[in-house]
Amino acid sequence: MTIFDLPVNEPLPGTSGSTGQSQDTRVELLSRLEKQRTLTTNILEDVADLVNLNRAYKQVRSNNGSGGIDKMDTLELRHWLGKHINELRQEILTETYSVSPVRKVEISKPNGGKRMLGIPTVKDRLVQQAIHQQLSIYYDPLFSAHSYGFRPGRSAQQAILQASAYINEGKEWVVDIDMAKFFDKINHDRLMQRLSKGIADKGLLRLINAYLKAGMMSDGLVEQRIAGTPQGGPLSPLLSNIVLDELDKEIESRGLSFCRYADDCNIFVKSRKAGERVMASLVKFIEGKLKLTVNREKSGVRHCSQVKFLGYTCLPGGGIRVADKSIVRLKDKVREITRRNRGVRFDQVIEELNRVIRGWTNYFCLANKWLADFRGLDSWIRRKLRCYRLKQCGRRYTIVKLLTGLGIPLKKSWNVVMYTQSWWAMSKKIAVGHAMNLRWFAEAGLLSLETRMKV
Repeated sequence: MTIFDLPVNEPLPGTSGSTGQSQDTRVELLSRLEKQRTLTTNILEDVADLVNLNRAYKQVRSNNGSGGIDKMDTLELRHWLGKHINELRQEILTETYSVSPVRKVEISKPNGGKRMLGIPTVKDRLVQQAIHQQLSIYYDPLFSAHSYGFRPGRSAQQAILQASAYINEGKEWVVDIDMAKFFDKINHDRLMQRLSKGIADKGLLRLINAYLKAGMMSDGLVEQRIAGTPQGGPLSPLLSNIVLDELDKEIESRGLSFCRYADDCNIFVKSRKAGERVMASLVKFIEGKLKLTVNREKSGVRHCSQVKFLGYTCLPGGGIRVADKSIVRLKDKVREITRRNRGVRFDQVIEELNRVIRGWTNYFCLANKWLADFRGLDSWIRRKLRCYRLKQCGRRYTIVKLLTGLGIPLKKSWNVVMYTQSWWAMSKKIAVGHAMNLRWFAEAGLLSLETRMKV
């Protein structure tokens, strides 16, 4: 049997929880990795293959993204490859390719704090994607069936449905493990040691190590890295799954029910006491064996109704609702788009809102509880838009002209502007609501959260 004989989503044998079966699982995995080594002696040639590089370029181009420290974008990369593709292939094969530092970017996290991104140059993104495509052939079939993040044919929605199924089995207590700055804390030595067990091509290993060690540039200064694989490059998601596959196999060996999406891991048990035992032992494993750090403040054993997993909250009896924090983040996006001092056209504001509404409802389509709440959100969004449109008018006379043009009597229109102190208060006036009513917004093309969530 080769590794290709194992279906992608089939769990490894021997995972029911006994010590003997746990040992069998590790032996089987090591055996498969050893067979994999015989198939990866010259994998660097596959990475540098023209067909593989072309497929990698198409993926990088579709992802777009901002440029790295050299400021080259994906369109410029196409022209560069037209002249230098053979040179690039030769550099990869002769191990003379030079990895550039990544550009440091910090973005605000929804729950506070900063998330650090490392944006590689587009050339490095191309090479990383080419590596990712080849390594995935060998590693993805070995990953756990309980791992859903950054894998072909798997999604966050699948993880949510599986989590809901566990809860319906009576496993309503969740061991919610949060790993502090996971992508920044990955131990390079442990990762390279694990990769060397399944990859025989030392040239490829050295290239991956060069990406791990690539400096991070900020304000013209390059800071060397001794740990972590910053988010931003195509290779980081795969490497993170390789690191956390050890955790998956450990949990499987104990016969526990769990779902993992990247570093977001939830384990489902039938009682708080059982959850606390699992939490204590897994924290010891994660920090002692994997050399990662568990965030004690955010981790805990909680009832499923108190847990946010991938933006959802799963309830007993098959209920799935949008988590409170996801609603908060949606409203923050709406506030940003409808800021009254933006100075963009009203139809552009609606277009931007529609993109958010469309993407948001596509992701949260599994929600089947509290859908009536979206009627109130729709009403709030319309009020934000009324406020924006009134502010666009600026002067009282222009507002009156807008309202009368929409069928409001002249006297009522003047009452709106003469007896209101703020734009927000004005947007709540009955006359304004009648002028910019549901039909008016429908004709303007505004999508409805409630309608889309009920489809």
